[in-house]
Amino acid sequence: MPISPKRLPFFQHLAELRQRLVIIMITLVVGSSILYFDPFYTSILAWVLAPIKAMLPGGQLNVFGPFESFTFRFKVALFASIVVFSPIVIWQIMAFFLPALKPKERRWFVPTFAASVILFLGGAGFSYYVIMKPAFQFMFAQGGNLVKVVPAADRFLTGIGLLFVGFGIAFEVPIVVFYSIGLGLIPYSKLRESWRYVYTVLAVVAAVATPDWSPVTMGALGGALVVLYEASLALARFVFAKKIKEQRQAALVEADE
Repeated sequence: MPISPKRLPFFQHLAELRQRLVIIMITLVVGSSILYFDPFYTSILAWVLAPIKAMLPGGQLNVFGPFESFTFRFKVALFASIVVFSPIVIWQIMAFFLPALKPKERRWFVPTFAASVILFLGGAGFSYYVIMKPAFQFMFAQGGNLVKVVPAADRFLTGIGLLFVGFGIAFEVPIVVFYSIGLGLIPYSKLRESWRYVYTVLAVVAAVATPDWSPVTMGALGGALVVLYEASLALARFVFAKKIKEQRQAALVEADE
């Protein structure tokens, strides 16, 4: 559906939302259908398991029934399509909110879209290249020497898929912070002064976004979110310098009264 800069009535918003969701669903269905078959499926699975293959008994996962083989393969294709086709999904989500923006705010649409895609893929990549191996080493070690870990393919993949998607979504924090300041929802000074509370919220986000809840994963994600948060504040201070100055002056006037 084309992007319209016009403001829409409520029921047209609902129709717009429905069409955006339909496009997202069709994208994921078509994408999953393509990635379900070889050579995509085998290549994707080999790439996903590469960091932890040495930890798996025999270098393989285990399925416990013929139907589970189908669901496992389908989940591989689904999670892969979410990551591969994330630009389309993000575009549709952002385009839904475009009519609510003022003309001056709409100029940020394309840069924000590009940043959102980079952050999502960056979060997924961070979980794969930095988090995945130490996190699974920690979890595998919890059973001790008397326990043999036999990874069930379906559950194992669900954990990995949620790890990728969870980190990707969590890495969108800078977008939220940037627009909260830019749209005047939360003053810059408030976010700067309340860093202890913000860090606590980021720690909760890290706990929710990590499916394994291991201290390795939560600590790494929490640290990454703090860095992204501080970077987004620095960027907002540079971009919205005039607005931040006006907010400070208004706060001083209000304090004097």
